Amino acid sequence: MFKVKDGVNYYPDDPNYDLFDYAMEVSAKRLFPNFSFIDAPFNKQYYKPNRHDTEITYMGCRTRVMSDINDPENEVVTGRGNLSFTSINLVRLGIEYGILNHEKPDIEGFFTALDERMELVKDQLLARYEIQINKSISNFKFLLGQGVWKNSDKLKPGDNLHEALKHGSLAFGFIGLAECLKALIGKHHGESEEAQELGLQIVEFMRDKADEYTEEYHLNFSLIGTPAEGLSGRFVAIDHSIYGEIEGVTDREYYTNSFHVPVYYDISIEDKIKREAPYHALTNGGHITYVELDGDTRQNHEAFKEVVRMMHDYGIGYGAINHPVDRDPACGYTGIIDDECPQCGRTEDDGQFERIRRITGYLVGTLDRFNDAKKAEEHDRVKHNL
Repeated sequence: MFKVKDGVNYYPDDPNYDLFDYAMEVSAKRLFPNFSFIDAPFNKQYYKPNRHDTEITYMGCRTRVMSDINDPENEVVTGRGNLSFTSINLVRLGIEYGILNHEKPDIEGFFTALDERMELVKDQLLARYEIQINKSISNFKFLLGQGVWKNSDKLKPGDNLHEALKHGSLAFGFIGLAECLKALIGKHHGESEEAQELGLQIVEFMRDKADEYTEEYHLNFSLIGTPAEGLSGRFVAIDHSIYGEIEGVTDREYYTNSFHVPVYYDISIEDKIKREAPYHALTNGGHITYVELDGDTRQNHEAFKEVVRMMHDYGIGYGAINHPVDRDPACGYTGIIDDECPQCGRTEDDGQFERIRRITGYLVGTLDRFNDAKKAEEHDRVKHNL
């Protein structure tokens, strides 16, 4: 991961541009580089360049902890973590208050139902939190016994764990914003400004509720864009069994993860970034935006830099660039291989090439380890062009 920091600038006339240029050259050679932009407005407020113990970091493919209502003067990311998160099926609500409401979508009813779902998830997260804090140090011998978790070194063997775990986060997740909008108003946010506006209202509503719970319970409730590794197939299978096949909603094997524009939708790199960027500021529990390239990033350094600049300029907090990576195990060539290895001329009839792809944060040379929903999603992905 390359972290974009103060003092590393993006344009040729900027000071230290040579550092950025070199960093991009190195990153273009990496397998599926990720970028965290600490100077995105919602990240920069937490970064203290004069303090060694502050940083902007993401865990896994998107999770993050940032603000801490229980220690606002010391909002570090180390010694904390996301304790739990539970995801809401937005598509089900979209179906119930959109397509099934034959005359016109019941937007007010949708938000009332979403409020009820948020309350239910909040209660579930609090119930789980009570179980967690009523364990003992002996249940977490490394994290707590070795003082890894913030303030855990002050705990006595029989203490309740609240004083340490209160610095972690409890997250609301969500899946299928695109299909939810399709069910409500007939278009997703990649297709329509109206849908984009409604999508932002939906996600902002959830974020506001999480902030309200943070103040009410004095715990760090947050909102995360769910990666949907297994859930994407589970939710759509259940909804399909109830409502049948609905075009643009339940007619694929997966729901689109979080706030992403659907992977099958033909959209330019800039438009995809521009559509998804506003959701990053709302999802303080974690987020990511991917773009899919169709060539070897090492062969087009300038285009690679342009994509990273776009992410920065539109306010992406955490971005990633996917591109095909193939390898010939016989001669070691790594790059783009069609039917014949450019280096040794061997064809796939002579032995299989390794074709590495990224599936929600994982690098794989085969899709066999993933469920049918993620295989279908990877198959449907379109490449994004500048």
